[in-house]
Amino acid sequence: MKSLKNILVGFLISFLGSIPLGYLNLVGLEIYTKSGLHDLVFFLFGVIVIESLAIYFTLLFAKQLLNNKKIMKLIDFFAVGFLFVLAFVFYFNFNSTTKSTYTFQNYLIYSPFVIGIVLNCFNFLQLPFWASCNLYLLNEKYIEAERNLKYYYLAGTLAGVFLGMLSLIVVLQTFFQKTNQFSTFIIPVFIPLFFILLGGIQIYKVYRKYFKA
Repeated sequence: MKSLKNILVGFLISFLGSIPLGYLNLVGLEIYTKSGLHDLVFFLFGVIVIESLAIYFTLLFAKQLLNNKKIMKLIDFFAVGFLFVLAFVFYFNFNSTTKSTYTFQNYLIYSPFVIGIVLNCFNFLQLPFWASCNLYLLNEKYIEAERNLKYYYLAGTLAGVFLGMLSLIVVLQTFFQKTNQFSTFIIPVFIPLFFILLGGIQIYKVYRKYFKA
């Protein structure tokens, strides 16, 4: 019963947590649009390889991570720069004189699995997210982490991440395809603006956390 509870709680938390639009979902959307479901699945496998390490180690060391102010500050400041870099990269790729399809082919020389691993390695914001989430779930007795029970929780979270991202990406691609706005507006305009918005929100959080008296 405890193992099933760990699986269900892990699945629910990670499924809901992976649905909000983030840069991994946007890259997955572009891979799915250009290369199909096969490459998307391998991309998501790469993502959950790193996700599994983040979830496992934050489950073990949640309190230590959240109490380390230097690491948390570094993560917060890195996130600001990384989001603006992503905005520039997407804008440059899709508004340069080179066609976006050709530009994206440069990334496809690498395995989608490797792309998923590399990009999720830069997703440092998942560390405070999972540390806070895991600490709360443990303190409130929603999950238990002794012996093998933590592996049931881990399995549930990874299944939730995979299915959550897959569902969102497929739904978004279907919507954009029907509206015929994907290639002409969504990618070149919306995605860079979306990352700039996320970067602005992160700047505000950093200001409130570290500079506001």
